[in-house]
Amino acid sequence: MAMILPCALSLAALCAIMAGGWAIARVPGKSGWIDAIWSLAVALVGAGAALAPLNGGVTPRQGLVAGMVALWGLRLAGHIAWRSAGHGDDPRYAELRREWGDRFRLRLFLFLQIQAVAGWVLVLCVMLAAHRPTPFQTWSDGAGALLLVLAVAGEGLADAQLRAFRKAPANRGRVCDTGLWGLSRHPNYFFEWLGWCAYALIAIGPDGAWWPGWLALGGPVFMYWLLVHVSGIPPLEAHMLRSRGEAYRALQKRVSAFWPIPRRPSSGDRR
Repeated sequence: MAMILPCALSLAALCAIMAGGWAIARVPGKSGWIDAIWSLAVALVGAGAALAPLNGGVTPRQGLVAGMVALWGLRLAGHIAWRSAGHGDDPRYAELRREWGDRFRLRLFLFLQIQAVAGWVLVLCVMLAAHRPTPFQTWSDGAGALLLVLAVAGEGLADAQLRAFRKAPANRGRVCDTGLWGLSRHPNYFFEWLGWCAYALIAIGPDGAWWPGWLALGGPVFMYWLLVHVSGIPPLEAHMLRSRGEAYRALQKRVSAFWPIPRRPSSGDRR
């Protein structure tokens, strides 16, 4: 019962922030900022929910989880903001602009409110991890924090490798299949998913005795569904097939879409 008010306030805050994001993103050339705003919103609201003094004070576990979600969100929002500056529309939203036509503004507003609700689901998982009512410094606390750091570092490395590949003039028009991108077509999405497993690990704890903690498994399950089947891989791969054609089809045949497990070697193209 103590979590009801923080949950309601978290949802209201996310909806308000994404309404502000809509005011920016509805302008042509500005949709690239949506994901940065969403990441920052989930980080700030998640950290606030984690630190909510439900029992009269803030515990070390609450501080740990708040730091984890802040680390994730600030890195991701900073990366997306840097990438978006001066680069115009995100190709996924540009396609939606063409598809929705005159109703783009209204449908974008509703779409971003759905994103707010999606972010709220993840914030709930953060809350469950932060407010597990058992002593701090169990092995699951350390393992969860380590897993989050590894996920953030892995996603950062994948982003850096792709950025370096694109900067090389010789790679213009080619498809990146080096480093982590030779193990997965979307290693950044894999590490994004992995980070949400960290909160479930902390929420469940070393013995799984606190049953609400198991609900935090909804975070990685939900994120996997979004990334692999909805708003991540499908629209991005459609864009890559339009822009890279046969080179990307060759990559699809030899490299896993999500899990970092290489498929059979091929003499196909690089991007």
